[in-house]
Amino acid sequence: MSADLLIGIHSVEAALKYDADNLVEIYVETGAHNPRVRELVDRAKELGVRLHARDREALERMTGGGRHQGVVARYRAPAALGESDLPALIDAAGNDALLLVLDGITDPHNLGACLRSAEAAGATAVIVPKDRAAGITPTVRRASAGAADRVPFIVAANLARTLKSVKDAGVWLVGLAGDAPEPLYRIALKGPIAIVVGSEAEGMRRLTREHCDFLARIPMRGEVDSLNVSVATGIALFEVLRQRA
Repeated sequence: MSADLLIGIHSVEAALKYDADNLVEIYVETGAHNPRVRELVDRAKELGVRLHARDREALERMTGGGRHQGVVARYRAPAALGESDLPALIDAAGNDALLLVLDGITDPHNLGACLRSAEAAGATAVIVPKDRAAGITPTVRRASAGAADRVPFIVAANLARTLKSVKDAGVWLVGLAGDAPEPLYRIALKGPIAIVVGSEAEGMRRLTREHCDFLARIPMRGEVDSLNVSVATGIALFEVLRQRA
């Protein structure tokens, strides 16, 4: 299995904390003085992860000029889950099931931010289509602050079919759409819920929209006509938590 790069303190710290067995090796900038880097090195030694010292130029070559903060690691990422893994996840979550469906998010920074919000909200899983969507990359892991490998990540070969199976499992699908007549805050979000969000530019595709049980908009009073997709995702996920509190 090939190893991915983890770039920066957040990503490597998260891997050490949650999945150290899949860390192959860590490269640390020679003479690094950041206390967090020193703590990271001490933890890696305790766990028996191989450590290498490299100068800044070597790390910049390794990361293509990425903002590495003096730390880079090689990591054997677990394989993405598939549609067949969803029923067990939904069943285990029961009435608290909370899914996030991202229909065609292509920007890795947006995907990383969505995953970070999903993890913070205790999401059961994040579902993305196999095609025309960002997958888990080093950039996504960095933007997610380590959440990318803590939230079950489902890659759906056929998103419409997956949405149907989610509905058949008793989960209500709530799609975010700027032209929806009903504000998000008037939709009942208790019980098993999937929040469905479309792409940055086009929104939800027609088939995805048709599978939703409800469409909702986020009320806005300013002049802008839309929110960044990761911001909208965070608002929707935490409205679910607010209603469930």
